[in-house]
Amino acid sequence: MSAPLPLRNIAIIAHVDHGKTTLVDQLFRQSGTFRDNQRVEERAMDSNDLEKERGITILAKPTSIEWEGLRINIVDTPGHADFGAEVERILSMVDGVVLLVDSSEGAMPQTKFVTGKALGLGLKPIVVVNKIDRPDGRADEVLNEVFDLFVSLDANDEQLDFPVLYASGRNGYASDDIDAREGNLTPLFELIRDHVPAPSLDVDAPFSFLATLLDRDNFMGRVLTGRVQSGVVKMNDPIRALDRDGKVIETGRASKLMTFRGLERVPVEEARAGDIIALAGLEKATVAHTIADPAVSEPIQSQPIDPPTLAMRFAVNDSPLAGREGDKVTSRLIRDRLMREAETNVAIRVTESEDKDSFEVAGRGELQLGVVIETMRREGFELGISRPRVLFKEDENGGRTEPYETVVIDVDDEHSGTVVEKMQRRKAELTDMRPSGLGKTRITFSAPSRGLIGYHGEFLSDTRGTGIMNRLFEKYGPYKGQIEGRLNGVLISNGAGEANAYALNNLEDRGILFVAPQEKLYEGMVIGENAKPDDLEVNPMKAKQLSNVRSSGKDDAIRLTPPKVMTLEQAIAYIDDDEMVEVTPQSIRLRKVYLDPNERKRMSRKKADA
Repeated sequence: MSAPLPLRNIAIIAHVDHGKTTLVDQLFRQSGTFRDNQRVEERAMDSNDLEKERGITILAKPTSIEWEGLRINIVDTPGHADFGAEVERILSMVDGVVLLVDSSEGAMPQTKFVTGKALGLGLKPIVVVNKIDRPDGRADEVLNEVFDLFVSLDANDEQLDFPVLYASGRNGYASDDIDAREGNLTPLFELIRDHVPAPSLDVDAPFSFLATLLDRDNFMGRVLTGRVQSGVVKMNDPIRALDRDGKVIETGRASKLMTFRGLERVPVEEARAGDIIALAGLEKATVAHTIADPAVSEPIQSQPIDPPTLAMRFAVNDSPLAGREGDKVTSRLIRDRLMREAETNVAIRVTESEDKDSFEVAGRGELQLGVVIETMRREGFELGISRPRVLFKEDENGGRTEPYETVVIDVDDEHSGTVVEKMQRRKAELTDMRPSGLGKTRITFSAPSRGLIGYHGEFLSDTRGTGIMNRLFEKYGPYKGQIEGRLNGVLISNGAGEANAYALNNLEDRGILFVAPQEKLYEGMVIGENAKPDDLEVNPMKAKQLSNVRSSGKDDAIRLTPPKVMTLEQAIAYIDDDEMVEVTPQSIRLRKVYLDPNERKRMSRKKADA
C-alpha cells in the first residue's frame, strides 16, 4: 500500500457572506480537483436547496484537495450565529484556520464568535482580507480591526503574529501585496503548507475518533463524521461508542469507512490518525461521543453544546383548509420527522406536549428554526406554528434571567436616530456608536432576545432597506420586564368563503391587506393589519348588491393595491401571542389560535384575569 500523503486539516471561518464558499470553489479549480471543462455550479459547497436560495451555508461540510503532493482537508463552516453549534464542533477537527474578512465590512460579530472559539483551542490563524477589489475596500483599517479583535479575545503572542494575504475569492488570486489585482491562489496554498502544523497524533495507539457531525443515509444508517485522533481503523474492525462521561453507549463494527475527495465521499479500507472520515456501523452514537477500539475506556474531551435560547410550538394544522395542500398532516408523522431532525441536528431540542398534538421545538434562533419549518413544508408537511418565545432561566438567587444578544447595526447616518430610538424602546442598551465611513454609522447594542423578535422587518422599513443587522448570543442577563409588542391590531375574517374584490376595496381604508381576490378564507383567519391598535372583525366576502343590469359591470373598474405577501420568517416574526402561522407546501396564512370569536373573547378575559 502506498504511503499516505502529507496532511493539513483546516477550517475556513468568517462572517456570513464574506466569501468562504466562493473561495473554496477557486481552491478546487486551482488544485485540479475540478477539470477545466467540468461544469460545476457556483458555490459548489452549498449543496442544499435552501443554502443556494439564501446564499448562506447552513451545514458544515468537509472536503479535500490535493496540491503538489499535499492533501488539504478543508471544512467550510456556517457563518450565521444560529448555526454556531456546528462551528464549535468543527474546530476540534482541525489544526489551523483561515480567517476570511471582508475588506469593506471588516470584523463582524460572527467573526468574533468563531475566532474566539478558534483562539481558545490554541489554533494559529491565517488572515485573508477578501474582496480586496471592492471600491469601498479599506484593507489597512480592517487589518487593524482584526488585530484589536485578537487582543480583546486574549490571543497569545504567537497568535497575534499572524500571516496576512490580500485576496479576491471570486477572481481567484491572493497576494501579500495589498495592491495586487491579479495572480492565483498559490500564496495561500504555500501558507497553508508552511504555517498550519501537520496533525501530531499517535498512529500506534488504539483507534479513537470524536464524532463531530452526524447525518443519516438510507442505505448505511447513521453516518458519523470526525477526525481520527489516534491509531488506525480498518473495515469491519470492532468499535464501541462512549459518552462524555466514559459510559459505553453501544458496541458494533466499522461497517463502512469513507474519506472526502473533492465533493465526493469515497469508500476506503483504512483510516489513520489525522484523517477526517465518515464512519457507519453504529445505531445510537451521536455528536460529541467517542468512537473507539474496545480497549479504550477514556472518552476524548468534547465541547458541550450551547443551550437553546428560543422555542416555538409546532402543532397539527387544525384550520378548515387543513389537508388540502400537504400529504403529511398527522401528529405521528410530525413527531417522527422532528425526532429525526433532533437526532442529526444536536442544537435542537424537541418536547412533546401532554395532548400529543403539538411539540415544543427549541433552538438557537429564528433562522435555525425557520430553516427546519421551510424544509418540512417542502417535504409535504402542514403545520401550525406559534410565536417564538425565549427560554428563561433562574440565577443563583432565584431571580429570572433571559438571553441577551450583541446586535451590530450598520446604517446610513440619516437613519441612526430612528434605529437607536426603536432599539431603546425594546430595552436594548447602546454600547458603542462610531462612524464607519461613506456616510454610514456602526451602532452596537446589548439587547434582550425577546425584544428583537419581530423587529427585523420594521428595521428594514425604517432604514429603507439599506440597514444591515447582525446578531450574536451574548449571555443570560437580568429580566428586563415588559417589552412593547406589535402596535397595530389585525383584520380578522368573520366567515368562510372566497375574498371578494368589492369587499377588499372597501377594506383598504382600514389598513394593509394580506390577501387577494378569490383567495380562500375561513373564520378567524388574519387577512390584514388594522391601522388602529385593536383587532377588527370584517367581512371580506361581501359582494356588491346589484340593483339593475347596467351596474353589473362596474366591478371591473376596481383597482386594488397588491396585498402584502410575507415570507415564512416575516410571518413568524409578525404574529402575536394569540395568533399562529398556518404553514403548508403552497401557502403561508396567518390566523388566530382560537378561530371562534366567542372563544377568543373568553380566552382574552381569562388571560386578563390571570
